[in-house]
Amino acid sequence: MAGQMLLIGFRGAEPVDDAGHPLPILRQIAELNLGGVILFDRDAALGTAGRNIQSPAQLSRLTSALAQAASGAHMPPLFLAVDQEGGRVQRLKSAYGFPDTPAAAELCPANDDTPAFNAGQATGRALRAAGLNLDFAPVCDVNVNPQNPVIGALGRSFSGDPARAAACAGAFARGLHDQSVLTAAKHFPGHGSSTSDSHLGFTDVTGTWTEAELEPFATLIKQHLADMVMTAHVFNARLDPKYPATLSRAVITGLLRGRLGFTGVVVTDDLQMRAVTSRYGFKEALGLAVNAGADVLLIGNNLEYDPAAGRKALDALMELVAEGKVPAARIRESYARIQALKTLKLQGRSAPSSEFAAARTAEFPRP
Repeated sequence: MAGQMLLIGFRGAEPVDDAGHPLPILRQIAELNLGGVILFDRDAALGTAGRNIQSPAQLSRLTSALAQAASGAHMPPLFLAVDQEGGRVQRLKSAYGFPDTPAAAELCPANDDTPAFNAGQATGRALRAAGLNLDFAPVCDVNVNPQNPVIGALGRSFSGDPARAAACAGAFARGLHDQSVLTAAKHFPGHGSSTSDSHLGFTDVTGTWTEAELEPFATLIKQHLADMVMTAHVFNARLDPKYPATLSRAVITGLLRGRLGFTGVVVTDDLQMRAVTSRYGFKEALGLAVNAGADVLLIGNNLEYDPAAGRKALDALMELVAEGKVPAARIRESYARIQALKTLKLQGRSAPSSEFAAARTAEFPRP
């Protein structure tokens, strides 16, 4: 069950290397019962291109092998995820032979949601053709601070008007759904007013964030357009005086689930970002995120790389449960949400066998 909570990045663009050896992630999928993987075009740690994405034909070979590694082991279908927002944040680039998508800031004219829907539909079509089933999009951040180095300055927000941001993010999400691609509304509870980049360090929005930034998330949740909600690593003392949103029970369980009524899958932003790693140890962050209410733990394994990242994460979760720091009930709860989403939206691509389900349930017997 805990393995299904992990969504891990990896190195490698082809299912086998030049010597005919299978890509290590293919073995790890079954060994760790991984819930999903995330693909990147650029290796941030090495500063090189072509990490997982090089061309449409190559990407299809890779995603097919990844999906088969899960189905061949009679596992639930994998989340095959990518950040494909458009503009500055798109992993499937025109340079690799994929269609180009404009930035969100270019897709939301007054009183017209059609460009956003068309972009979402085109993006979904490209992802589905490549074998991907989860887009970490749309961005629901309101463009409160146009100079924001990680949102506004990159054109990632649809609008500075919360209502327009909600309408266009919703239209983009409907376009993805039209092509059977899962969505993840991000970055909750809003990253648009920040003045710093949470990739690089502690990001405090206490003095800039307002309740209006919740509107796009509330709208997509109400309209059933958010298959997942991705948390931000932003700190807001008015919401939680101790923890950033990703590690905050007040934000995830209290605000997102309690007040906004979200019952679906919560995914963290990359837990290797410095807003987390500069203040918390790896195991500590995993425990805090799970206890806060997060279901899927995203470890991009790209800002820094460890070939054993998945194993270390799973071992850490098991230790936290054995030590009584994470209740086994929390693992079961997240597992149930993840499987409900996979059954509803990924049904038919592969399905766990009854023997597999029984074996996994036996690992966490009910008291």
